[in-house]
Amino acid sequence: MVSSRRSVADASTLTGWFKSSYSGGGNGECLEVARGHAAIPVRDSKAVDGPAVVFSADGWSSFVTALKGGRLST
Repeated sequence: MVSSRRSVADASTLTGWFKSSYSGGGNGECLEVARGHAAIPVRDSKAVDGPAVVFSADGWSSFVTALKGGRLST
């Protein structure tokens, strides 16, 4: 379970990871998000046992909306 902390040291301890269908089949720069948690953990797909950043649901929604709206550089 994800706590109210803003990061998890070993993301492999969490379940429910998925990669966006926009990521393609290569090993490029991809993020994975874990479903089924009150907070939203996000990790680098190439570092599955590395850290995960944990967003609040509102924070994650705001980030995705800003990215889709072109208000953030990719």
